[in-house]
Amino acid sequence: MQNRKWIIPLIVVLLPISILLGVGIGAVSISPMQSLGILLENIGIGSSIQFSDTQEAVLSVIRLPRVLLAALVGASLAVSGAAMQGLFRNPLADPGLIGISSGASLAAVSFIVVGMTWFSSLGSMWGIYALSIFTFIGAFAATIAVYRLSQVDGKTVVSMMLLSGIAVNALSQSIMGLFTYSANDAQLRTITFWTLGSLGGATWSNVLGIMPFTLAPILLLPRMSKALNAFALGENNAAHLGINTERTKRIIIMLTAMGVGASVAVSGIIVFVGLVVPHIVRLLIGPDHSVLLPVSAIAGAVLLICADVVSRTVMQPSEIPIGIITGLIGAPFFLYILINQRKTKMYF
Repeated sequence: MQNRKWIIPLIVVLLPISILLGVGIGAVSISPMQSLGILLENIGIGSSIQFSDTQEAVLSVIRLPRVLLAALVGASLAVSGAAMQGLFRNPLADPGLIGISSGASLAAVSFIVVGMTWFSSLGSMWGIYALSIFTFIGAFAATIAVYRLSQVDGKTVVSMMLLSGIAVNALSQSIMGLFTYSANDAQLRTITFWTLGSLGGATWSNVLGIMPFTLAPILLLPRMSKALNAFALGENNAAHLGINTERTKRIIIMLTAMGVGASVAVSGIIVFVGLVVPHIVRLLIGPDHSVLLPVSAIAGAVLLICADVVSRTVMQPSEIPIGIITGLIGAPFFLYILINQRKTKMYF
């Protein structure tokens, strides 16, 4: 596509710009040049840019880990959504819609309410990775359940996939309701965090805790682009082209569950990022997964950084949960996709 020549560099350039804006905007204002000076100072490169100790502390301790966490979560959710849409050959295959996020959230909530008591030894052994591992297990179990239920005569039926996702979401929400009913006040506050989504608890420990789980899908899913391009022709045709379809599906499911599970562990359920970003990128640059997957990851990071800036600044000193912001963006876009499919008679 001709547009690809300038769209891809534009999206790439938007990432450092959004990072500078993300660490600079807030109650304590930090200009882009001051942000750059503080970042250079932190890596041992001196500069003549003037900034205060307060600005340095706010950027280094509060905003920078939050922005990096938003980038990791946004990139992981977007690249996972793009991979799921390629695997199921449908633009509606969002990790949240088909139950992956709910499965991960259920695992996180169950760990918060009962896991810290029942599995305290495991928590001590795994440290900062304990919650991410539990949410990965929940996301993986939900993904396998939806995938198995959507199989008819060895083929994935998208309508069955969506119905299975609805069932998994409903079951997860019901069990989470039981945990909510039995939780104490401190646990209730934490459960509310999961249901609405927020990056307010971002720390360097959180960033380090999810980094291996989110970098794995961000870096490895683009290596599956050749297989996903073949899947666009149909699973049987992909097999005729020499693609090991079952192995491909297992790898994509595992990496998606890992990324979504880790993201939910630190941010709760952030909806529609995995649906909106890949669809917009596909419209702009085309369906080639070798480009679609990495560009979706970058665009997802940019979107969530910007959404987080809105969530913490539009109603200062209060903070709007970021899941509400992404929902307000994603829900109308989801309706647009449905209306567009109806007009073009692309039923599933």
